[in-house]
Amino acid sequence: MTSRFIEQNALPGFDEENPSSQGFPSIQRGPDTIGNVVVSYTPAREVLTKATGFMDAYDFTLNPYSGCSFGCTYCYAAFFSRDVERRDSWGKWVNVKDNAVELLRKRKRGTLDGKLIYMSSVTDPYQPVERQLELTRGILQTMADRGDKPKLVVQTRSPDVVRDCDLYRRIADNGGQVQVNMTVTTDDEDVRRTFEPHCPANPRRLDAITEVQSAGVEACITMTPLLLVSSPYAFADSLLDTGVQKFIAQPFHFKRGKFLAGTRDGAFDLMAEKLGCVRSSFQDEYMEHYQMVFGVLQDTLPQLGEGKSGFEPPF
Repeated sequence: MTSRFIEQNALPGFDEENPSSQGFPSIQRGPDTIGNVVVSYTPAREVLTKATGFMDAYDFTLNPYSGCSFGCTYCYAAFFSRDVERRDSWGKWVNVKDNAVELLRKRKRGTLDGKLIYMSSVTDPYQPVERQLELTRGILQTMADRGDKPKLVVQTRSPDVVRDCDLYRRIADNGGQVQVNMTVTTDDEDVRRTFEPHCPANPRRLDAITEVQSAGVEACITMTPLLLVSSPYAFADSLLDTGVQKFIAQPFHFKRGKFLAGTRDGAFDLMAEKLGCVRSSFQDEYMEHYQMVFGVLQDTLPQLGEGKSGFEPPF
């Protein structure tokens, strides 16, 4: 399968945050809505961005899209939106960097060899729009066809990532390295539906990362954030059943999260109910719960990192 973007020409030199300032119109391609999500198409100046902050151990971050239709209620990435309107409508818009493949093709061969690349830091490269546009696949196919040898970490919560195992193996066969990180947040679907209403169920994610691991692609499960867990030991067993050997966890951040309109109270009330406590004390109760679950995971899993140190490059 070949990405629809690979053979399309694109204009260089765009400002991805303000394309109109460059004197060129936005390029409209593909669907303009998917469900209730508005999709726009904007040429970017660059597809690879120097990594900073939480990802500063990497050389580059790679975000084929801005915005994310998964729209998790707690997503920190909403704060990187360029205006209040976009922050407040997080989860209902996606911007496609439609010249991303062309930008990558124009890079001098060998410049990505050995470079640590994190895909993606503020979006999900396998959100639903990817099924139609195949932009992420086009990027990966370009790397594979050029013989690039990056050290690539792919972060997603979508089972669709299994589609591209063939390209991950090709990149590795060329001399690069690839690790697929699958976010799994809870064993409780009530909790998942409240905090991640538009995301695939966690059991589907576990099945997908099992398939990635079985396909010979290096894999990791990231419990970031780790929400409430109903049965810690059974949860740990389900993680081990995937065959994955590397895991990362971090707690839910109450103050830093971006809650979509009308969801904060419901999410917090559900947490308090599940913890058997009143709303005023549930944050402390949650942290005790997290420490208990983390202890079980630490005793059970072969390799468990936590927080930023857990996300250090694995290569």
